[in-house]
Parts: sequence; C-alpha cells; structure tokens
Amino acid sequence: MKFAHPLWLVGSASALVVALLLIVGGMALVRAVDRFGDRSLVERLITSPSSVRRAAKGVLLVLATALLFVAMARPQYGRGTRLIPATNLDVVIVLDYSKSMYARDVTPSRIARAKAEVARLIRDLPGARFAAVAFAGEPIGFPLTSDGMAIAQFFRQLEPNDMPVGGTAIAKALLRANELLARDPKSKDHRRVIVLITDGEDLEGDPVAAAKSIAQSGTTIDVVQIGGRTPERIPDVDGAGNVTGWRTDDDGSLLMTALTPEGEAQLVSIAEAGGGNIVRAGTGSTGIEVIARRLEQMMHAELAEKVETVYADVFHYPLAVALVLLLVETFLSQAKRRAFHAAQPPPPRMRRRLAPRTRGGQHA
Repeated sequence: MKFAHPLWLVGSASALVVALLLIVGGMALVRAVDRFGDRSLVERLITSPSSVRRAAKGVLLVLATALLFVAMARPQYGRGTRLIPATNLDVVIVLDYSKSMYARDVTPSRIARAKAEVARLIRDLPGARFAAVAFAGEPIGFPLTSDGMAIAQFFRQLEPNDMPVGGTAIAKALLRANELLARDPKSKDHRRVIVLITDGEDLEGDPVAAAKSIAQSGTTIDVVQIGGRTPERIPDVDGAGNVTGWRTDDDGSLLMTALTPEGEAQLVSIAEAGGGNIVRAGTGSTGIEVIARRLEQMMHAELAEKVETVYADVFHYPLAVALVLLLVETFLSQAKRRAFHAAQPPPPRMRRRLAPRTRGGQHA
C-alpha cells in the first residue's frame, strides 16, 4: 500500500480537532444545564436521554473527516508488475577535422587515434544509434543509423586535408548535430547525446549559445578536449597520408597548435551549457574512452529494461465509507422520536334520573 499524495494524510489530524470541538461542546451543554436549574429536576423534564446518540453522531463525524483526507491522499496498492522496455540511445559524434588534428602528441596522431577510439566506442554500445558530423570551417553530416559500422567507416575515409574549408567552427557543427537529431522522427523519444571531440576553439560563432539552445530540447553535450596549452608542431601530410615535413606560415616559421586559456574556458562552458561533462586528454590518450565508459554504464543502468510495480487507485473505498457515515450522521437524531397516540374521546356524560314528583311534594 502506498499513497500518491501522502501530504494529505496530515489533514487527517483535523479529525482530532473535530473530536476536540465536540467534547468542548458537550462540556458546555452540561454547564448550561447546571445553570438552568437542578440537574435531577431538569432530567425529569427530558423525555429521552440524548448523550449516547450525541456521542454516536460525533464518532461518525470524526471518522468521516479522517476517511475523507485518506481518500484525498489517493491510497494505492500493487496489483502486479509490468516490463518497461529499454530506452534507446542516440549519439552524434562531432569530430574535429582541422589541420591541427594531425599533431602527434597522441600516437600516431590526434585524428588517427580519435577515429580508432570512436570506432571502439561504437562497437562497445550495441543497440545504440549513431550519427556523425565531421567539421573544420564547415560541417559534413551523416544521418542517424543503427549501423554503427557505417558511421565508423564515414570517419575512417575522411582526412583533415579533405575538408573544403579550414578552421574550427564548433557552433556550426553542434547545430548540424542537433539538426540530424531533429530530422529523425524516433529521436524525440530517445535519450540523446552529442559527443564533441576537438582540439581548438571557435573564433567565428558562439558555441556556448548553441549548446544552451540544444540543451533546452533535452539533448546532452559531452566534450572531449584533445591537446592542451603545450605547443605542438603540425605535420604536413600529403594525399597518401605520408608526413612530408612540418607546416609553416608565409614567413617560414613553424605552425604550432596550442589551446589558449580562453579556448579551454570555452570548452568548459560548452559542456556546462549542454548539461554534460568535459574530459581532457591525458598523456598519450584522447579521453574518448572515458565518455565511452559513461555511455556504456548509462545503457546498462539508466536505460536498461526494468520491471515496475503497477499500482491501482483505491481512494473510492474510503471515500464511499466517509459518505455513508455522513449520511448516517445526518439522519441520526439526538433523541428518540416521541410516540404520538390518538386522543381518546371523553366518556359520555351521565344523565341523572329524576324521580317523578306528586302533588303536594309527596311521593306516590
């Protein structure tokens, strides 16, 4: 037995208040009788004692009050169980394909390691659906699918050199990811997560505002920060994937990649606005495996199939009893009804017989 609104049970204490008022009223009646006159003489004037009936009416009223509040608390009892199907998980992987992802502070490179760990993440989450967004200056998307290997292949066949526009447009990438979720009719009933994997900051758009807008629709954004403030050289990679040297600027100076304090703060703000977590890459790792473990735990715990007890409302039972008690209390009088008997006609008047008189006053 449980109550849907247990706070109403506190109102049952008002039944005690009603009982107290009835007791005070009874005591006041006794004092009124004493003021009226001698109690023994007053009781002789009462055709039927009413104390028992008055007490019974009070008990009925108190019980009815308590039961009404019990009914308002909506008592329920478990009548069985039901199986709650597992909630599906939709994950959009948003992977940075800017040229700085060729940096080799992670073996063999940031982008190669990220693609391998994304493939592992997809493999470790059977039953989830995935979509993909590869971005630099502009995003390229792949719609939601249950074929996780297709997503892994999408990332595998792309290279930073394939991106038509350079840069790190995180805001555009997040909005494209949200667009992929919004286009799928089933996604609104699923748990939705965007995993942003990047090594830079957005200097063009407002990714924090985009994350806030996405979070309002119930989608969580986790951020994986690859690289840090330590400058790293950027390899120059040809079309075959071979390193031909190091990227330089127009003056011949080496191009270095390093995340500024403002960039780190921006990534933290994106995760906070998206209601997710930020994971920073450790020595020789990308940090994607941490997000993968969290998503795996979510599928096995929060989103797993569950057995739930089904409760049935039984508030109508105490409500019906309370109404019956109130009806009985209403029609129960405080004293017995007096029996009225038809008045008997008075006896006929007796006529007095007079003796016949004789003349002279003598009897014959």
